[in-house]
Amino acid sequence: MIVALATSVIAVISTLLGSIVTGRLQERVTDRSEAESRRRELRKEHLDAVKDLAAAVSAHRSMMWRRGDAKFKGDLERYAELRTRSHETRAAVTAPLVALRILVTDATVRAAADRMVDATFGMRHQDTSAEVLNDARVAALTAHDQFVDAAAEYVRGL
Repeated sequence: MIVALATSVIAVISTLLGSIVTGRLQERVTDRSEAESRRRELRKEHLDAVKDLAAAVSAHRSMMWRRGDAKFKGDLERYAELRTRSHETRAAVTAPLVALRILVTDATVRAAADRMVDATFGMRHQDTSAEVLNDARVAALTAHDQFVDAAAEYVRGL
């Protein structure tokens, strides 16, 4: 009788311990899964911030080039229209730049973003000749490529 009782007690304790261990393992698996989901979502947000900023700056750079081209061709009506539109594309850079600054703390990426934005915004006063404007466009494109390279290196590490 005592042996049967001891065996029953051991079986109950083993079942309880098994349940506790299984519960803990499931909890750890769930925690890891949630952490991985959070990591993936944060990586996506970082990538979106990079893409959005690069796209907004590219749109503004293109608009500045077209604006300067209209000026050189003497198409004052088109120049005035593109000037107004260039103010809109410039303003469209603000939100993605703020998002990038909030999400990305990497100094290299932030410095590359600043150089890209500065080079592109700097095209504004470079419409004295087609050659000067083209040089400014090339500098802005180079800064854009450097930003993308720095951001790619950063995102790979996430």
